[in-house]
Amino acid sequence: MLKSDATPARRTPGALDGNLDPKDRKKTQVVAGFLRQIETAGPGLKAAIVESAVIDQTPSQMTTRSEPNLAARPAGEIELKLLVDADRMADFITAPVIAANARNKGTRKHLKSIYYDTPERTLRRAGLSLRVRQSGARFVQTVKTDAADDPLRRGEWEASVPSLAPDLALAMPFIPEKLRAQLDTQPLEAVFTADVHRHARMIDLPTGTVEIAFDQGELTAGDRSLPVSEIELELKSGSASTIYEIALRLAEHGAVKPSIRSKSARGFDLAADTAPPAVRPRKLRLDPSVTLDEAFATILRSCFLHLLLSLPAAQDGRNPEGVHQLRVSLRRLRSALDLMRSAGALSNLDALRSEAKWLAQDLSAARDWDVFQLDTLPAIARACPSVAGFDALRRAAAQRQSEAYRKAHDALDDRRCAVFLISLGGWIETRGWRNDVAAEDLGRLAEPAVNFAQRVLSEQHAKVLKRGRRFKSLTVDEVHRVRLAAKRLRYLGEFLLPLFADRKSTRKFARRLAGLQEELGAFNDMAVTASLLDGLGSDDRDSAIAAAAIAGWQARASIGVQQSLQDGWRDFTAARVPWSSQG
Repeated sequence: MLKSDATPARRTPGALDGNLDPKDRKKTQVVAGFLRQIETAGPGLKAAIVESAVIDQTPSQMTTRSEPNLAARPAGEIELKLLVDADRMADFITAPVIAANARNKGTRKHLKSIYYDTPERTLRRAGLSLRVRQSGARFVQTVKTDAADDPLRRGEWEASVPSLAPDLALAMPFIPEKLRAQLDTQPLEAVFTADVHRHARMIDLPTGTVEIAFDQGELTAGDRSLPVSEIELELKSGSASTIYEIALRLAEHGAVKPSIRSKSARGFDLAADTAPPAVRPRKLRLDPSVTLDEAFATILRSCFLHLLLSLPAAQDGRNPEGVHQLRVSLRRLRSALDLMRSAGALSNLDALRSEAKWLAQDLSAARDWDVFQLDTLPAIARACPSVAGFDALRRAAAQRQSEAYRKAHDALDDRRCAVFLISLGGWIETRGWRNDVAAEDLGRLAEPAVNFAQRVLSEQHAKVLKRGRRFKSLTVDEVHRVRLAAKRLRYLGEFLLPLFADRKSTRKFARRLAGLQEELGAFNDMAVTASLLDGLGSDDRDSAIAAAAIAGWQARASIGVQQSLQDGWRDFTAARVPWSSQG
C-alpha cells in the first residue's frame, strides 16, 4: 500500500536532486508558460500533557493578523506546504531562488505548540483548530479554519495569552454560534503536541513577498509520534502566484510533495490512529449572474482543491477510497479543461490535460484491483461456498493489487507529479486562460456564464441521447460509448447546474442522471472484472475454477443489470432539462 507522512514507521527516499532532464521538461511544458505569466505580471513539550490536561480559561487581549495589500480579505493565511525528506532539507535552504532573493539569513525559532479540542472533537468536526504556541517567552493562541473553496486560503486569528493554557473566551467570536453552547459545557483537553525547529526567511520577488519556513520536528500524541519535515510558503504581500513561482523553482531543485494538509490535520489523525480521510468533492455554488471567467475560476479551484485534499489518503494507502477520490478529482479536472475548450482555443489546456491523464492512468489499476478484492470477489465467494479456489484467487489478486499500488506510489512520488500540481495551481491563480484565449474569443469570458451553460449542456445532452438511440439493441461497445457521454454530462452538470439551482427540475434531472451513470458503471464493472480475470488463475487449477465461477456469476447477473439499465435510461430520457426556457 502507499505510504505518506501519516505513517511514521517508514520514510520514502526522495529523488536525487538536480535539474529536470530534457524528457521531464518536455512532459511539463506548461511550466514555461506559467513562469512567463509571472514574470510579466508587474511588481520539547512532554507527551504527558497530551494525556490529561483540562484547561482553565483566562481572558486576555485578542489581536488579528493582517496582511499588506489584502485588506479586503478576512483575517487569514495564504499558504502552501512542500513535504520533503529530512535529509534533503539543507539542499533547499541554499536553493538558487532563495539565495538570490532572500532579504537576509533569516531567523531561527524553536516552536512548541499544544493543540486542543473537546473529548468529542467538537472543533475538529466543525473544521476548526485551536492551538497555543510558545516561541521564547511569548505565547500565542491561534484559531484556524479549514480551506473553504480555495486551496491556499484559510481563516486565521491570533491572540496573546499568558501561558500554554488556551483562553476559550477569546476564541468564541470566531466559532460558529451553534457550537458555543457545546463548548461551554465541554472542557478542552490537549490532543497532541508539535515540537518544531523553524528557519524562516523573507523572499522578495516582483510579484510579491513570501515568508519561507523550513520546519523540522515531531508531532506527538501519547506514545505515537510523526516526523515533520516541510517547507511552508506563506504570502505576506502581493499575488498568491508568487507562492507557486517559488514552489516551482524548488521542485526543479529537488524532490517535493505539494500539500495543503495542516499539522493540525496530521496531528488529530495521529492521535486517533486513523488514516487521512478520503474527501469527496464539495458542491459548487455559482450565482446565476456570474461571468464565464469567474465561473471558470470557481470550477477550477474546486477541482484543484479536491485533488489536493485527495492526495494524503491516496499516498497513505490504508483507505482504498483515497485512490478512488484522487482518480475522481483528476477526471473532474480533465472535464473542466475540456469544458473550457468550448470558449475558444487555449494553448496550455492540452499540456495540463495530458499530465492529468498520465497521473490518472497510473492510478487506474490500483482502483480496479481494490474493487475486485473488496467487493466483487468476496460477494461471489460468499454466494458460492462450495466452489474451491477463492482463497488462491484472492492471493493471486493481492499480488497484482500490490504491484498496481507500487506503480501508483511511484507516480505520486515522481517529480513530474509535483511540477504538474504546482504549475496547475499557478495557472489557476493567475487565470492563465486569459492569456491563452485568442483576441476574438476574449469577449466571451465577460459574458454571463448562464448563456454558455445552456449551450454546452444542451449539446452534451443531445450527444447522450444520440448515442443511446434504440438503447435496448445496443452492443456492449455502444453502451460503453453511452457511458462515457453520460459521465461527461454528469461532470458538466456538477459544474454548471448550480447556475440553475433555483429551478425545481434541476435536482430531479441531476438525480436521474446520477442513477443512469450508476447503472452504466455497474455494467462497465463487469467488463473490467473480465479483463482482470484474464490469465489471473491460469496457473492454478483451483484458481481457474474460482475465476470461471466469477465469470459465470457475472454473466448471469448481467441479465438483471440489462433490465435495470433500461429502466435507468427510460427515467433519464423522460426528465425535463433545467436549462431550457421551460426548465
